[in-house]
Amino acid sequence: MNGITDNIKAQWSKQMNMIFDYVPTKYKADSTEWRIRKFVWDFKNGKKAYEAAKIVAYNIQQQYGNRAKGMVFMCVPASTEEKNAIRYKLFSQMVCKFTGMANGYDAVTVEGERLAIHESHSSKRIESVQIINVDTNKINNKQVLIFDDIITKGFSYARFACEVERKGAQVVGGIFLAKTIIKSN
Repeated sequence: MNGITDNIKAQWSKQMNMIFDYVPTKYKADSTEWRIRKFVWDFKNGKKAYEAAKIVAYNIQQQYGNRAKGMVFMCVPASTEEKNAIRYKLFSQMVCKFTGMANGYDAVTVEGERLAIHESHSSKRIESVQIINVDTNKINNKQVLIFDDIITKGFSYARFACEVERKGAQVVGGIFLAKTIIKSN
């Protein structure tokens, strides 16, 4: 892991909760793995916010209990402001309603696009660069739990967590709808 800063490495040592195993399309999937794929793809397109929020909130409550009520819930931004709103605005509101957490959605804005690999059942595509702005006033001196839809290697989570901490918050860990797994065919 040459060139990886100690700050990014430190993020990986924090408590992380992965809810589902996600099998990339390059691997053959059974019916359960296909249902998870479709659920994740639908979530990314803003179609499963309520269902995902219930699942994520339940896992937050199991992991943090009443301690969650003092935390801020923040999502690793999607590749554009529009996609971020589609994917996370309603979802974040519902997770916070179910858990009593503070909603950090409005503390983040996205300008431009970041390099993102998007996988669907038929293809992969790569998009370009973005600037993420985090409002210091909304998160300074707060404990923050970071959410991302899929974790593969954890770089998006770790970079965002470092930025949130640079703005004065304490990141307690991450929660992910799914973790990419390698499967032998």
